[in-house]
Amino acid sequence: MSTDVLFYHLMHQPLEAALPKLLLKCLERDWTVTVQTGTSERRDALNAHLWTFSDDSFLPHGTLEDGFPEQQPIYLTHEVDNPNEANVRFLVDKATPPELAAYERVVFLFDGNDQQALGQARQQWKANKDAGHALTYWQQTDTGGWERKA
Repeated sequence: MSTDVLFYHLMHQPLEAALPKLLLKCLERDWTVTVQTGTSERRDALNAHLWTFSDDSFLPHGTLEDGFPEQQPIYLTHEVDNPNEANVRFLVDKATPPELAAYERVVFLFDGNDQQALGQARQQWKANKDAGHALTYWQQTDTGGWERKA
């Protein structure tokens, strides 16, 4: 069975605005998630942000440093680990992906204003297409929603 690989092209809102909405949808579907960042500093910044991104909501999550990583509905990391046995993996900030076959769904979120991130997303698209994964491409709209383009 192939992994569904989704590419989300950020254009009008930053990761900090888009990621929480996507993570909330995952939790609504009872999915367990791992979010992999490119650096530990970025992981720590997202860790702080997910507690305060909304006045009336928060996302239950943690890191290895918080303890009990296997119990986290959303686990944040900068490595390829998956202690919460997530079935969905988000890759942000040019994170190097782990083996994708372990997941039902993998989501690449990339900043369309960053030429390096755009180039890496194109490389990942080709590699994952060649690997036989089911691919979809979503582009961010002016209002922060998503429009399927491929």
